[in-house]
Amino acid sequence: MAITIKSFPDLKKAGKRNYQEKIQTRLASKTISPFLRNWAKGKTFNLQTSGCQANVRDSEIITAFLENLGLQHTDNIYQANVVIFNTCAIRENAEKKIYGELGQLKQSAKEIPQKIVAICGCMAQEEKPMRYIKEHFPYVNLVFGTHNIDSIYALLEACLTSENRIFDVISTTGEVVEDLPSSRFDKTKAFVNIMYGCDNFCTYCIVPYTRGRMRSRSIEEIVKEVNSLKEQGYKEVTLLGQNVNAYGYDLKDPNSTFDKLLEAVAQTNIPRVRYTTSHPGYFTEDVFKVMAKYDNIMPSLHLPLQSGNDNILKRMNRHYDSKKYLDLVKMLRSYIPDVYLTTDIIVGFPNETEEEFEDTLKVCKEVNYDNAYTFIFSPRDGTPAYYMPDDVTYEEKLKRFNRLKEVIDTSATISASKEVGKIVEVLFDTVSKRDKTMISGYSRHFRLVHVKGDPSLIGQIRKVKIIESHTYSLIGELLSE
Repeated sequence: MAITIKSFPDLKKAGKRNYQEKIQTRLASKTISPFLRNWAKGKTFNLQTSGCQANVRDSEIITAFLENLGLQHTDNIYQANVVIFNTCAIRENAEKKIYGELGQLKQSAKEIPQKIVAICGCMAQEEKPMRYIKEHFPYVNLVFGTHNIDSIYALLEACLTSENRIFDVISTTGEVVEDLPSSRFDKTKAFVNIMYGCDNFCTYCIVPYTRGRMRSRSIEEIVKEVNSLKEQGYKEVTLLGQNVNAYGYDLKDPNSTFDKLLEAVAQTNIPRVRYTTSHPGYFTEDVFKVMAKYDNIMPSLHLPLQSGNDNILKRMNRHYDSKKYLDLVKMLRSYIPDVYLTTDIIVGFPNETEEEFEDTLKVCKEVNYDNAYTFIFSPRDGTPAYYMPDDVTYEEKLKRFNRLKEVIDTSATISASKEVGKIVEVLFDTVSKRDKTMISGYSRHFRLVHVKGDPSLIGQIRKVKIIESHTYSLIGELLSE
């Protein structure tokens, strides 16, 4: 099959920033040709999503595009006429998993006429994986990136009419696209993009290359979306950004800052507001003041540490040191004493010494996190850390990882045990996977709570008495109204 390369991923190009260039805002392209509409009749799609909340939000948008075209969703990936993998690039394991799943599609790609197998998301923005897919998976006939999701109709049509493999990955600044369709996966809680991209260039992170330059939506558009969700009956929104509290830096408008946005969203009176992911280098005291002022801003915060050692933080290009981080935690708790605090930590950054790792343990013991997402360093081709010398064995990194997990588990266990006997408000959102007589949801402090209850309670916020702690989940009793 011939290949049409409209544009191929280019990490060097993607890493460039021209701050003189004004970020463009445009409306989404949603025109469907008669040819494509007719082709879609009676056909199905399957969408596989991996990665972070931003990828989940992208998949909600892609799903809406496909459903509006007339395609029906199917869980059967082998029988689907269109299969799309919305991919993650944070760790190497995510890439290997995609290769394995693609390998299983070889036979069905032969058997189903005009079957479209597509790759999109962050992995699609990387040169090395796309070269590998181009060479080893000839039945992958469409690749597009994070910047041109709303080109999906034109790309599908190009695949069908030319019978060529289409590669169209844009490695430029990116735009702000409004009026995107959306098919929400959850009917109770919703993600709301407030910004896209990142300009931090932490030395281990591929995201600034795959997601482009930092670019913020307007407060008016964000509030409009939140109000619409509230009118539809949604109880909770999570404001999303690769560096969420840097919102507005690109707008250079004193009236468009994260604290002002957070307050505007809180004033919609939607029952619950959360945000993720934050960066310690961008917080102002005004944000914590707003969090403390509004009862519908949830008392939880994800505050990535990555390392507790100043030398490692500098090599990571994190723009803060351990003292600044600890001072920030102290300030946060002065406004919200009972805040549920979580973090990200990387173990085994290139040439991390035992002493440097001990500094991370020290900070963790001082902060006493309620939970932490811990990872062994995964080198990403194209990032500066990929080329750093590293003489620490994987076995040593694994030992440190387990020691860190012990510290986190201890603080989390103590913290969770203090919840027993408390009465908390829980927003129920699902039936428990392990026990169908139980329903599950999250408290204001983002603790997972299970209770005996009827599925009719899903979507409701109810009071629950906590009777048992399992560290990362709680068991409660539903209280009568």
